[in-house]
Amino acid sequence: MASTINFHERYPIVDVDRNRILANNGNIAYAYRVVLPEIHSLSEKDFEELHGHWFQALKSLPVGTLVHKQDIYRKTTYDAHELPNDTFLQRATREHFMGREHLTHESLIFFVWPKNRAINDPALVNPFAVISKKLPDKLGDQAEGFGKAVGDAVTFLNNGPKLIMEPFNQTRIIQYTDAYFNGFNEGFDTDMVLEKDRVLVGNHYFEVMAVNNESCFGDVVQTSVPNEQYAKDGFWFHQGFIDGLGLTFQGNHIVNQIIHLDDRHRWRKQLEKRLEELSKSSNFGSQNKVLYDRVSDTLSKLNQDDASLIIRGQLNVVCWSKNEKKLEQSISELTARFKELDIRPYCPQGKARIHYVLNSYPLFSSNFSDTDLYVTDLKHALCLWINATNYRCDKQGIIFNDRLDNIPVMKDVWDEEKRRIKARNFAIFAPTGEGKSFLANNILRQYFEQDVRLVIIDLGGSYAKFAQLYPDQHIILKYEPGKNLGINPFYKTPGEAVTAEWLEDLTNFLIELYVPGERSNKAQEVALKKILRSYYERVKEGHSLDGLYRYVQDNRDSLLEKLGIDPDYFNLTNFLHILSEYVGDGLYSFLFKAGEDRSHRLEDKRLIVFELDEVRDNREVLSVMLKLIKSAIQRTIWRNRSERGIILFDEFAKQLKFDNVLESVEFYYQAIRKQNGAIGIVLQSINQLPENHTSATILENTQVIYSLRNEKGYGALRDRLNLTSHDLDQLRSIKNDLKGERKYTEIFIKIGSESNIYRLEVPPEAYAAYLTDGTENQAIMDLYEKTHDMEHAITAFINQKKRQHEFH
Repeated sequence: MASTINFHERYPIVDVDRNRILANNGNIAYAYRVVLPEIHSLSEKDFEELHGHWFQALKSLPVGTLVHKQDIYRKTTYDAHELPNDTFLQRATREHFMGREHLTHESLIFFVWPKNRAINDPALVNPFAVISKKLPDKLGDQAEGFGKAVGDAVTFLNNGPKLIMEPFNQTRIIQYTDAYFNGFNEGFDTDMVLEKDRVLVGNHYFEVMAVNNESCFGDVVQTSVPNEQYAKDGFWFHQGFIDGLGLTFQGNHIVNQIIHLDDRHRWRKQLEKRLEELSKSSNFGSQNKVLYDRVSDTLSKLNQDDASLIIRGQLNVVCWSKNEKKLEQSISELTARFKELDIRPYCPQGKARIHYVLNSYPLFSSNFSDTDLYVTDLKHALCLWINATNYRCDKQGIIFNDRLDNIPVMKDVWDEEKRRIKARNFAIFAPTGEGKSFLANNILRQYFEQDVRLVIIDLGGSYAKFAQLYPDQHIILKYEPGKNLGINPFYKTPGEAVTAEWLEDLTNFLIELYVPGERSNKAQEVALKKILRSYYERVKEGHSLDGLYRYVQDNRDSLLEKLGIDPDYFNLTNFLHILSEYVGDGLYSFLFKAGEDRSHRLEDKRLIVFELDEVRDNREVLSVMLKLIKSAIQRTIWRNRSERGIILFDEFAKQLKFDNVLESVEFYYQAIRKQNGAIGIVLQSINQLPENHTSATILENTQVIYSLRNEKGYGALRDRLNLTSHDLDQLRSIKNDLKGERKYTEIFIKIGSESNIYRLEVPPEAYAAYLTDGTENQAIMDLYEKTHDMEHAITAFINQKKRQHEFH
């Protein structure tokens, strides 16, 4: 016959003061939510350090303390309502991920001071049958001391680098308790039906598997084990010892880890007595010999290691499902996972199942008796601790995807508050064909939609399609042989003052033309500023490089003397000779032909693309183009320092071999510090950056690293970016899936010292917007040519593909 419990008639909590709970059985508990590191972010050494950190924190708690860590995993659907929803691609992203199934994880820890600290009752306990209404008048000195010891342990844990302990407040404790005894059913209250052959709460059937005896364990328990899914030849990617029971075990379940801190002196006496009994046994058979050796070994460890702490403990996993068949499959899968760990669990049936389900609620876990608990030392028990959780979202940032279910994860790679990084410059590394530009499109598009101004210096035509989604906000300036970009650094609107800053900028521009790649001296700079000032005072309009050249040439005999410049400080003949290439009928005069500056067109555009594909192999022209672009950026884009901005150099490997180009890029890295901005570079390999001081400066100021898969390895990346061994293991574990139902690439992202592997899965609309070549890209561009509406072209392209798929 079934017994039914109306939970609200026998509520287990009497009082809650912040995160301190007084239970109806007289137990006192302090509850905390544990914020754990992200899954895959921990190395073998990290697991060892966390194990040691927990040990140091818990070993000082008073004898009799019960510590119950509970990791709750619930199957749910992704709620995309918090994702932005203003633009075409934002709406597509929201719709694409809305409702996707995944596991949530909440890690809780309860420090319990049991009313009865003698754990020896062998009976199965239904906590609701023995619940008491009578409460102690006061907590007592021991309980007060316990509270202080818990506070000290929590402070110690919070002072470590990887854990955060947040008090579990009154509201959340009540919500959690209601959810637990309501069987995690949502939308209605229900009863617990406790039968011999089943535990049913509302629509949910419950099963349990427990590790409750020393004989359950195999030979080895350790802090971490290799993750077989990501291990390859030559390296091991690690996970916690029982992480296979956590996020990667699908279905609703709770992992309970219960530890009773015991009196080592009492246990030493008990073990000595047990050893004596075994040695005197007339039937000293093989089983007794095994027991004798185990007890002797435990006693020896206890005597030799003062840090060894005897505990009684239990590990159990509670599973539930609406479908009994699915629950059977879960238990079968769970058995297999325990077997992989060389653990033989116990599967309670009948009243025992009821006992385990009810008393795995932390305020009741003191009801587990000696027969439900194994005996070991604290270090051993802490190997069965779960120390990793889901990928965590930052409050703002760029959306990537987690490595479990491809759920959107927001990462703050700008870091306004500088919690992780001091400089937000970034670099993307990947060989040809691995999706560098695709990733860059995804990052920049999201930045743009967050009101960040973008300047893209592109040599591959990779950003035109994305830019055309925002017709009124972008401009594409494309270099064509023999033509200029319409940027005149010398142009000044009538009446505009010639400021010191203006003269400094123009002087720097001329120095780079005049002595490219060399360090100018102060005398040269002062001389040039005097010449420029004289030019603007004498010539009132039509300013250009050609005009400056003519002015200097016309006055060459007297100019230096009039301006008080010693000829030793400035070689006028040399200056005119070098500049002759850029004026009149000089070889590169077309670059400066425009009399009127048209760079004002950039001022009201938030997305500016310079396409220099036609000039990628001409070292001289490219170098001058970059100087012109730099001039335009300085005089327009960087005027408002409160506005966030990014400058991206894409497909820049070939040009980085040239010193003058490299130094031109280095200028941006130095200048960006004064702006509210970031620089990004996209390279096939880090070896494309020459090993010199300039490159070293660029890498030092690059604190966000993205790397896609590289079959040739990651040794150079490790060496030049000082990556850790775990960073390298993460890189080696990268796997893409471009054929499955959910296509994705995996990305290594390092923000300051924090690193992990993320995925990039995008909706079809974003995929179409980021394509840079191939027949599909051409099909979209053909559609665009007809309507000049990129959103319409992408939608039409996707609809065509759907129709083709349905037809086949």
